[in-house]
Amino acid sequence: MKKFTRLLSAALVLVLVSAFTIIDGYKIGDIAEDFSLKNIDGNMVSLSDYEDAKGYIVTFTCNTCPYAVMYEDRIIALNNKYEEKGYPVIAIMPNNVAVKPGDNLDAMKKRAESKGFTFPYLIDAEQSVYPKFGATKTPHIFVLQKTDAGNVVKYIGAIDDNYKDETAVTTKYVEDAVDALLTGEDVPQKETKAIGCTIKV
Repeated sequence: MKKFTRLLSAALVLVLVSAFTIIDGYKIGDIAEDFSLKNIDGNMVSLSDYEDAKGYIVTFTCNTCPYAVMYEDRIIALNNKYEEKGYPVIAIMPNNVAVKPGDNLDAMKKRAESKGFTFPYLIDAEQSVYPKFGATKTPHIFVLQKTDAGNVVKYIGAIDDNYKDETAVTTKYVEDAVDALLTGEDVPQKETKAIGCTIKV
C-alpha cells in the first residue's frame, strides 16, 4: 500500500509539473510571429509597421530591474547605431505590473522621457508575447531578420559579455550578430545566456 501511495504521489507531481511547464519559445531559425502592443504614446505598434526594416532588435526590458537599468544606455546606443541601417530596437516591458507597479505604463513613460528613448517602449499587458519568444529575463534580446518567409530568429541572449562595466566588454554579441546579417554573413555566436532579473508573472 505504501509503495502504491508513493507511486501515486510521484505521478501526481509529474502531472502538476507538466501542467505548469512553460513552452520554451523560439529557437534559432524559427519564424517569429508579429504582434500588436501598446506603446508609451498610446499607439499600437507591430513589426509590420516597419516596412523598410531589414530586421529587428527585440529587447525585453523594464524600469525596475537593476540589470535592465545598467543596460539602458547600451540599448539606446544600439538603436542609434542600427536603426538607420535597418535594424531598429523594439523594446517590450513584459512584467506583471500588479507585482511590479514601478513598471506600469505611466512609469514607463516617465522612464523613457528621462532617458530619452529613441525607440518604441511597448507593454506586454496580457503577458502574451514574451512566452512566445521564450524570454525569461530583463534584458533578453532577440535579433530577427526579415525575409520572404517571415522574421527569422538569428540571435538570442545577452547584449554583451559584461553587464557591470561597459568599458570592460570584450564581445558585443548583438552588434556582432547584426553586423554579420548586414554583410550577408553567418552570425558568429547565435545564443548566449541572458543575464538579468526574472520576468514577473
